[in-house]
Amino acid sequence: MTQSSSNYEYPLQADWSTTDIVAVTTLYQRVEDAYEVNQGVSADVLIAAYREFQKVVPQKFEEKQLSRDFEKASGYSIYRTMKQAREQGGRVRMKGAR
Repeated sequence: MTQSSSNYEYPLQADWSTTDIVAVTTLYQRVEDAYEVNQGVSADVLIAAYREFQKVVPQKFEEKQLSRDFEKASGYSIYRTMKQAREQGGRVRMKGAR
């Protein structure tokens, strides 16, 4: 697990390479930005980070588990954030949690 700037640990797998960890933590950080940064984050940036995440975590069941673990630790939903990014485009600004 890697410590986030918000004082919780990111769910990571011990067998991932440094490149894999960077890809996964980048998605976690962009989702955090959607909740924490006043102007939100670009939907294109979120979608690109999610695509890189999916290269590391291609199985849906593993993706769902990591998403649940991340939401449990942070209060932020990858699923809801990505849904909004796909549906609305532009800038994504999430409300709730924390």
